[in-house]
Amino acid sequence: MKLKELDRYLVKPGKELRLKDISTDTVKHLPEREKADQEMQKAAEKIGAMQDRLYAEGRRSVLVILQGMDASGKDGTVRKVFDGVNPTGVQVTSFKQPSSEELRHDFLWRCHAKVPPRGYIGVFNRSYYEDVLVVRVHAARLLPRELRDDKQEWHRRYKTINSFENLLADGSTRVVKFFLHISKEEQRKRFMARQKDPEKNWKLAAGDFEERRFWDDYQSAYEQMLPATSSERAPWYVIPGDHKWVRNYWVSHILLAALEEMDPQPPKLLDKSLTSRRFK
Repeated sequence: MKLKELDRYLVKPGKELRLKDISTDTVKHLPEREKADQEMQKAAEKIGAMQDRLYAEGRRSVLVILQGMDASGKDGTVRKVFDGVNPTGVQVTSFKQPSSEELRHDFLWRCHAKVPPRGYIGVFNRSYYEDVLVVRVHAARLLPRELRDDKQEWHRRYKTINSFENLLADGSTRVVKFFLHISKEEQRKRFMARQKDPEKNWKLAAGDFEERRFWDDYQSAYEQMLPATSSERAPWYVIPGDHKWVRNYWVSHILLAALEEMDPQPPKLLDKSLTSRRFK
């Protein structure tokens, strides 16, 4: 599947976006569940093979960014989509609340240090985009007082992010970004499932109950951020996330298509005699 064939979920740069108009539970353009699962598994295996080539080539890297509301499936996406990748070839970073040291730097500082080196796939489970999402929703608490009434602050941050991602692209890092789009009702069901499952209780936090009150504010923040930071070099894809198998199918196929477009090539063996020399 070519990348252009997957444009239905691509966020057009600068074009107005309404998340309410984008279905969270659609199964359009997909085969039946069993076949979709098989094709997703094949895509995951191919991603693993492409990462081997990426490592052997050693000239480029890939950064995958996963964003979404709480319980949108970021962890599950990592487990499924990268199941076929050599664990030493993928680096997953989950960004939590900034430390005191990180707060003394600009908001990109801690993320830049985790960008994957050449030859690797890096995954950001949440990212610097939190600084135009959580910080925007809770600006009265998280923004410095002098910036709270500055309506240009978010546009400045979008511009900074775009410049940063251009810097990464100039340094041979391909950036692919996924917004895992779930409904408020689906989030509620997943939170309730965590309540009932002793193996998943640990994922619950008091903030889960509090943050649901700001659902509409977060949706608005995403609607502003996605088209402002989607670009040809670092595109955003809005992925229907209510069905986990649908989410995994599209993320795996879009990432695989991006890797195939990159077409990493292992170096040629200079000493051909090594292929015929006998081991003693």
